[in-house]
Amino acid sequence: MAADRIRPYIRKTPIFTSATINKMVDAEVFFKCENFQKVGAFKARGATNALRSIHPGQLTKGVSTHSSGNHAQALSWAASLAGTEAFIVMPDNSPKVKVEAVRGYGGCIFFCEPTLEARETTLRRVIEETGSIEIHPYNDSRIVAGQATATLEMVQEIDNLDLIIAPVGGGGLLSGTALSAAYFSPGTRVIGAEPEAANDAWKSFHEKRFVPSLNPQTIADGLKTSLGSVTFPIIMDLVHDIRTVDEESSIRAMKFFWERMKIVIEPSSAVPVAALLEKIPEVRHSRVGVILSGGNVDLDHLPWAGHAKR
Repeated sequence: MAADRIRPYIRKTPIFTSATINKMVDAEVFFKCENFQKVGAFKARGATNALRSIHPGQLTKGVSTHSSGNHAQALSWAASLAGTEAFIVMPDNSPKVKVEAVRGYGGCIFFCEPTLEARETTLRRVIEETGSIEIHPYNDSRIVAGQATATLEMVQEIDNLDLIIAPVGGGGLLSGTALSAAYFSPGTRVIGAEPEAANDAWKSFHEKRFVPSLNPQTIADGLKTSLGSVTFPIIMDLVHDIRTVDEESSIRAMKFFWERMKIVIEPSSAVPVAALLEKIPEVRHSRVGVILSGGNVDLDHLPWAGHAKR
């Protein structure tokens, strides 16, 4: 089981509440703080589960992936613990803080243009040159199983959740959340939250067909990727709905959380918070879990500086 496999390496992250937010949305809200996870994001769970599922003898030539930041950090960190190399393809506009963290964990970076096509083309070249094993950021059942452990921890600690809200980019976290809820808390509905400026998952869900992400422009850099062949069917089968929020709502939510909760969350984490604060109908009079996916922020480029009104 993924939870047993990764337990020695990852943190069981805390769950925080806020009386102020409860009053604002007329609900009981529980925030699963994956921003306090190893490498500052839930991605440590999936990367660890993936590497620990591979026989050490198969890791001699390293592992590789493409990622805008959090999976890149997680895979570099997990690879260092496993005693192997990590080859990371990153868009050249990735946040500086995430690039520096990847290097700090020992990852070898290959930069590319900030498009999915460039990421995949560069990764194929890296794999050919290194002989490394690809660990996809989200379209991998081992990754999904690892991400699912965040919700498993939450439902084990908090009884009778009516609803869980999680961000969605490639869908690894959302599909893992939905699987955990279905197996361990079947009365709990799951809603995905996505930026309006990167709403391919919303389109895919409501049109009931895969719609790719085409160079979206959003501050939520971790939510720019398309759903995958592993994650899309799970989301279609088990997720209750996907909602979108605009950029200004996400910035306000992120700033509010920093000021009132005294917790650093990154823009991708602010998206489900924004959805919560917009008082979607299912929230009222409910027990709601919200997954804060990460806290890796470039402090030199805070999104509200010169953009959002207080």
